[in-house]
Amino acid sequence: MSRVLALDFGGKRTGIATTDPLQMIASPLTTVDTPDLMDFLTNYFKEEDVSTLVVGQPTRHDGSFSPIEKDILLFIDKFKKKHPDIIVHRINEMFSSKDAMKALIDSGVKKKKRKDKKLLDSTAATILLQEFLYK
Repeated sequence: MSRVLALDFGGKRTGIATTDPLQMIASPLTTVDTPDLMDFLTNYFKEEDVSTLVVGQPTRHDGSFSPIEKDILLFIDKFKKKHPDIIVHRINEMFSSKDAMKALIDSGVKKKKRKDKKLLDSTAATILLQEFLYK
């Protein structure tokens, strides 16, 4: 089987999570600078078989989208043109960063390490991927 990737897309950085080939376990992969995201994914796809990309959809409490949604839609459009065989799904990421911080705290990650935004971003992507897998 192929892997599923999830993105917690941000203006500066994007957290990335992946499944195992059986699509049973979601794990943090890395965090990349957002301008380098397409190149990273293209190179990753050369090494790993990926069938699906899950991209967080930043929804506010009132149902509207955060301003970053415009950038996400542009990215998805470019992504689909470059990688037409990979299915793109969207998933609500309203509390992903808060849930990621809670998960880090609950798992005993020290306060100093929790300040690492890259760790928080990849953990948020993992939570998005878990939600997608268990839907």
